[in-house]
Amino acid sequence: MNQTILKKVADGKIIGSVRAYEKENVCYIGRLIVHPEHQNKGIGKELMKSIERLFSGCDKYSLFTGSLSSKNLYLYGSLGYTPVREEKVNDKLTFVYLEKDNKRAAGGGPTMQ
Repeated sequence: MNQTILKKVADGKIIGSVRAYEKENVCYIGRLIVHPEHQNKGIGKELMKSIERLFSGCDKYSLFTGSLSSKNLYLYGSLGYTPVREEKVNDKLTFVYLEKDNKRAAGGGPTMQ
């Protein structure tokens, strides 16, 4: 499986990254990270939007995060991702799976009625 990895660099150092791959017309996004000193500056949102653009041909985007990762859940929700299921890994860890439909308008735009 080939993965695409995007990185955000500042002062010659990687301060954020995200990776994704496509399978059966679904973009699976994973490992979005932003260095703690650079969080809450829009870098995560920028990386997510960039990966979505790269995989704009997919029907939907899919990812997961921990149920206690409130900042991640907030970010993904603000980008249009909705929870579709939860998976309890153990007593201390539950994954929340989120998806976002990629609603591409056939013909490129809204239609007049």
